[in-house]
Amino acid sequence: METLCPRFEKAMGLLSTRWVGLILFDLLEGEKRFSEMEADLPISGRLLSDRLKLLEKEGIVDRKIYSEFPVRIEYSLSEKGRALEPVIKEIQSWADHHITHEEVNEEAQLKG
Repeated sequence: METLCPRFEKAMGLLSTRWVGLILFDLLEGEKRFSEMEADLPISGRLLSDRLKLLEKEGIVDRKIYSEFPVRIEYSLSEKGRALEPVIKEIQSWADHHITHEEVNEEAQLKG
């Protein structure tokens, strides 16, 4: 049996971390403030903050602090993060073709 490439395993672990995919998808639209992302995503502020810190540590997300009052912080995809765009768009295309509305509704009811 062949072993998985450690880099592939790390990439899959990162991308499969809950909410990371949706955060990356949201940031494909461009630079966003924390409050905008919090409004866009069904995730708590604390968890969003944790995930953004993880993505920043991995070099996938850049955080820009503006010296204003109040301080403004915006997040965007780094060059490394933007390199994931074709992957994310391909997953979206696959989902559009292979996941039905019924499956999504069924899963929401199970969570609900």
